[in-house]
Amino acid sequence: MFTPLTTLPLRHVLTLPTDVSAVRMARETAETAWTEWGINPHHPTIGPALLILTELVTNTIRHAATHSPQLTIIYAAAPDRLALAVHDRHPHQPPLHTTASATRGRGLTTVMELTDQLGGTAFIRPDDDGRGKGIWITLPLEDPKAAPDQGSSAP
Repeated sequence: MFTPLTTLPLRHVLTLPTDVSAVRMARETAETAWTEWGINPHHPTIGPALLILTELVTNTIRHAATHSPQLTIIYAAAPDRLALAVHDRHPHQPPLHTTASATRGRGLTTVMELTDQLGGTAFIRPDDDGRGKGIWITLPLEDPKAAPDQGSSAP
């Protein structure tokens, strides 16, 4: 199920240099924003969402830094949905549904496995000029009444 991000009322945008410090800052910003938005840090979607974010930022650092000195992360949420995107200015659009091989890492494979397991969606949105793209992930947040009690619930 695709939820247009224009319908997600909570948003935060972060632009960082495309270097290893971006991974830590991206995760810390996600945790802070999600907590401020009332999303329980122990919600079962949060751990996988942080891993997905880490993989996407790491891939940008590894593969796009020569074309993209900065990367932008968009965080968004609604009571039933969490979304994030990592944008860079490298024109290559990697296939999302592939398997890891000896010549490729498991980063996007891991992202897609986690996204699929959570019932989320993933897509690549190219920039209008074709010189960059954003990888967008949308994950459902369970209805707190339907989820087993784990301390506290989703937003």
